[in-house]
Amino acid sequence: HYRNCSSKPVSALQCFVALCLGVGVMAGKYTREMNEAKPSDSDGQTVEFRIAKLNQVWEKAKRMQLSPVRLAELHSDLKIQEKDEMQWKKLKAEGFDENGEKEAQLRRNFNVILAKYGMDGKRDTRPLESNSLKDHDTKEGDAFDDPRLDKLWNKAKSSGKFSNEELLSLKREFQHHKDKIHEYNILMDTISRTEEIHKNVISPLEGDAKEHVLHQKHTELKQKMKDLNQGFERLRKLSHEGFTEDSEFREPRVIELWEAAKRANLSKDELDSLKEELHHFETKVEKHTHYQEQLELSHQKLQHVEALGDKEHIKRNQEKYNTLSEKTRDMGYKMKKHLQDLSNKISRQGLQHNEL
Repeated sequence: HYRNCSSKPVSALQCFVALCLGVGVMAGKYTREMNEAKPSDSDGQTVEFRIAKLNQVWEKAKRMQLSPVRLAELHSDLKIQEKDEMQWKKLKAEGFDENGEKEAQLRRNFNVILAKYGMDGKRDTRPLESNSLKDHDTKEGDAFDDPRLDKLWNKAKSSGKFSNEELLSLKREFQHHKDKIHEYNILMDTISRTEEIHKNVISPLEGDAKEHVLHQKHTELKQKMKDLNQGFERLRKLSHEGFTEDSEFREPRVIELWEAAKRANLSKDELDSLKEELHHFETKVEKHTHYQEQLELSHQKLQHVEALGDKEHIKRNQEKYNTLSEKTRDMGYKMKKHLQDLSNKISRQGLQHNEL
């Protein structure tokens, strides 16, 4: 029910233009779309998602003390999960996914979401809040909970090669890498736990099919480890050599896609087309980050106003906060959907070229 940005460059441009039309228009339009499209449960109650387990997660999350930005991120992740599961149900009905590979991946993605937001019933000692929005709050000398990253960061910081602005860009890259390590650990933990469960259960998947699903899980882990190694190598190079004048992009996720595209053996025309689309995508990422920051500020202001107790003032600020919250979720979903489309496009085109 969302108007997704497709992976065509012209659509990305249209999407960017749409994003720039102004908060008032967008907020009204978005709220209207949401109200028209909100699903209902068996009792006729309006619910957030069309899949019961996602609603259960969402209701539980609202009772937890998650920050507004984190809650918006969870909402976007659940929307992506909903989209993927609805697509899978359609494929399944048409006779696809006979070996259960896609179903296993969806289950794994869902477990990763639970673990990522501390909802898997496992006590997580890792810090839940990311510092990516609070550049100035990070403790000196121990910023990334990883000895290799901390050592590299401290070396880069004291090298004198970077301006303050470049250091902030570099820090965003380090933070992105830290988040990826965190995601890898969650995925590895999820896979090892589900394997333990499968060992003790008589599974309908036997023989070759079971082997295939196990192989697919480990292929995903290996690919993520390869991405981590390439990412670290890039950070090491950046820290030693500094930013080059011809750096195409600023955002870590976009840089990562561009690096993957350059490795994917694409033609010059395909690369040029992708580069243009990545510039549009980068604008979307930056816009989303801006809204996350505004949401955080709006929440702080709301708390301040609530403490003062002026009902009219509270109502006005609550409405502003709710609008910002919905917009941040929506933009997060569209950004993650676009990221998915771009990743698939790059790996698909790369595969086609390698097969030729």
